[in-house]
Amino acid sequence: MDDVVIGIDASTTAVKAIAFTRDGEELFQAREAYPLSNPKPGHFEQDAEHWWTALLGALKQVTEAVGALRVAAISIAHQRETFTLIDHAGKPLIPAILWLDERARPQVIRLSAELGRETIRDWSGKPPDPTPALYAIAWLAEHQPQTLDDAAALIDVHGFFVHRLTAHLVTSTASADPLGLLDVRNGTWHPELVTAAGLRPDQLPELVAPGAICGGLVESAARLTGLKAGTPVVAGAGDGQAMGLGMGVHAEGKSYLSLGSGIVSGCYSGKITTSNAFRTLVSPTGSGFMLETVLRSGMQLVDWIVRTTGSPSAAALEKAAVDVSAGSEGLLVMPYWAGVMSPYWDGAARGAIVGLSLDHEPKHLFRAVLEGIAFEQAIASEAMETQAGGKPAAVIAAGGGTNCALLMRIMASVLERPLSVSPVNEAAALGAAMLAASAIGWFPSPETAAEAMAAPPTRHVEPVDGLISGYRARKAIYRDLYRATRDIHARLDALSEASD
Repeated sequence: MDDVVIGIDASTTAVKAIAFTRDGEELFQAREAYPLSNPKPGHFEQDAEHWWTALLGALKQVTEAVGALRVAAISIAHQRETFTLIDHAGKPLIPAILWLDERARPQVIRLSAELGRETIRDWSGKPPDPTPALYAIAWLAEHQPQTLDDAAALIDVHGFFVHRLTAHLVTSTASADPLGLLDVRNGTWHPELVTAAGLRPDQLPELVAPGAICGGLVESAARLTGLKAGTPVVAGAGDGQAMGLGMGVHAEGKSYLSLGSGIVSGCYSGKITTSNAFRTLVSPTGSGFMLETVLRSGMQLVDWIVRTTGSPSAAALEKAAVDVSAGSEGLLVMPYWAGVMSPYWDGAARGAIVGLSLDHEPKHLFRAVLEGIAFEQAIASEAMETQAGGKPAAVIAAGGGTNCALLMRIMASVLERPLSVSPVNEAAALGAAMLAASAIGWFPSPETAAEAMAAPPTRHVEPVDGLISGYRARKAIYRDLYRATRDIHARLDALSEASD
C-alpha cells in the first residue's frame, strides 16, 4: 500500500488529478471542467467554488479507481497569477481574477512610474505586465477598496486548495512567486511590493518551499474525496515550473519547450538573473531559479486559421503547407494576436501579416504562422540562453504542437538544433507528483524524483540542413518587424481606449 501519489493540475479550464506510481507510470486520470467568465472586455474571472467542486470530483474519481489505501500523498500544480480574496471562514469574497485579465493596464503604468520598471523587475523577477497579480490587486485597491481591506487573505489557487484541504493558510514559494509580490531572491513577501498593491502583510499566507508538507487532509475533505484523513498535502508549484520538472528539466544543460495554446520555454539557472528577455521564477525544486519566456498566441493561432479560412481541419492545412516552399512565398507573420510578453512587454502589440499578395492561399498563411512562431521562439531562446550561460545540450518539447510534423521541422531548423519529444501528456501534474514523491521519502530530493519518474524522449527531430541558411536570413528581417509596427499598434490602442 501507499504506492501511489496524486499530482493535481488546476489549469485555466479544468482540474486534472492523476495517480502516478514510483516510476512515473500514469495509473488513472480524472478531469473536471469549470467555466470561464468574461463579463467585460479584458476582464477574465472564475468562481473559486467551481475550482473546489472540480477538485473534489476529480480526487473522488481517482480514489475510487486506485483505492484510498494506496495514496501516499497529493501535490498541486495550478494556473499561475490567478488569485481570489477570502474571508475568515475561507469563503471567496470576489470572483477570482485570472492571469488572462488585462483590466490593470493603467496600474502597470502607474506602479512602473512610481517604483521604476527595472526596480519592479529586479525585486520580483518579472518585468511590469498585466499578467502578475500585483497590478490587479492594485486595481482592486482603487475600485473595491473596502472589499480588499475586509479580506482575511489573498490567496493563489494553490493556497485556496491547501486551505480547504488542510485548514492551514499556506502556499508554496514556487506557487506564490508568479503573483509578483515575492522577493524572488529571498523567497519572502516583498514589503514594498505588498504595500504598493494595497495589501497588509497579515493578509498573506505563510510561505513554504515546494516539496514541503503543508498539512494532512482534514476529516471533512477526506469524506468528500474518499481519501484517508491525514494524507499529506505537499506544496507544489505553478504549472509552468511544474511542467518543466515533469519534463525532466531541473538542472543546467536542458531546456523545455511547451507547444500549447501559448508557447512557454524555460531553463534552469543556479544563480539569480533578471532581464526583460525573460521572467525569473522560483525553481520547483526549491533550489535555484527558472528562466521563462512566454508567447501568448501559440497553437491557438492554428485554430484561428482553420476558423478564419473555413478550412476543413488543421491536418488538411498542414498537408497542403508541406509543399509550400520555406519562407511561404514572401509572407512573414508576427504572432502577437494577444499582445507580447517577453521581450517587449507590450499589451498593445498585435499580430501582423506582412507580404500578402493575390497569389497567397490559406496554406501559405498556415506555414507563415508556423514560421513566425519559430522565429519568435528562436529570438527568445537566444536572449534567455545568453543570460543563463549558453545553449543547453538538450531541448525537450511537449504539448499538442509536437504532433504537427511540419512545425517540428521548422522549429528545429530555425532553432538550429535537434528537439527531443517528451511522451508525457500531463507534465505539470507529473511535476507535482514528483514533489509529493520526494516529500514522503520515496526519493532523497525532487531532482532524483525527476530522474526516476520522467519518461525518456520517444522521438527526436533534426534540423533540415537545406532550410537553416534561408531561415537565418528571414529571422534577421523578422527581428525588425516589432519595431516597425510598434507605434502603429500603440496609436490604434489609444483610439480603442478613447472610444471605450
